[in-house]
Amino acid sequence: MRTIVFLSILIWVNRMAVAKEHSYQSGTLLAMNSVSCGVDENSGKSFTGEVLGTDSGHKKTHEVLCPEYLLQTNHMTYRIRPRDDKHPAILPIGEKAQFRLDKDKMKLRVEDLDGKERDYTVVSITNRSTNDSSNTSLVDEK
Repeated sequence: MRTIVFLSILIWVNRMAVAKEHSYQSGTLLAMNSVSCGVDENSGKSFTGEVLGTDSGHKKTHEVLCPEYLLQTNHMTYRIRPRDDKHPAILPIGEKAQFRLDKDKMKLRVEDLDGKERDYTVVSITNRSTNDSSNTSLVDEK
């Protein structure tokens, strides 16, 4: 009886390990740009100003910048932004990355960084063949 229970647990653990395996695509991180992703507002009103009703408050606003990466594969170029706005990881440019698309997000990992899977939002997708044909028209002729 113990061996049957042990074997069933062993089979269950093996199935769970196989279920976690995913197929990844490979690409190269080409560039990082800082893009506007909102405005941060800080009100200068104090507690006493709120209670007494004085209108001496002021507002400070500044533009919030988020990193946007360019990820290039053999056939596509993706523009992606991290979903974690407060603590985005800085990815190494020029390194290989592995990714998979899961529902509405991209799960990306860079093995040279730490191999941890992070969530990204795909902002745009461009076919590489259209990019290559536009770059060939910029060649100087003498």
